[in-house]
Amino acid sequence: MTDKELLELAAKAAGIEHSDKHTDEAGSLYVHALGKMWNPLTDDGDALRLAVRLNVHIELHDDLVRVWYANGECVELHFNPGDKQGAARRAIVLAAVEIGKSL
Repeated sequence: MTDKELLELAAKAAGIEHSDKHTDEAGSLYVHALGKMWNPLTDDGDALRLAVRLNVHIELHDDLVRVWYANGECVELHFNPGDKQGAARRAIVLAAVEIGKSL
């Protein structure tokens, strides 16, 4: 699955309407309500707002991040030292994708 496809499912899970015609090289989606590109894979603020909107629980360890969602299910993502923020953003999006798939 491409990053753009991940973002589209994450947006679906969060009820975020976006334009299919406006994307950038990173796969970011244009969200009219925000008036800007949206990419929780690369933007800490977008990732945090997504996590809050979906009411997920984030658990960080030295080389592992878990994002708990719906009925005790979780996404686990192992990462290399120094990439904790990127791993947390990706895990949040992956949890949102699982939620989006169920809708």
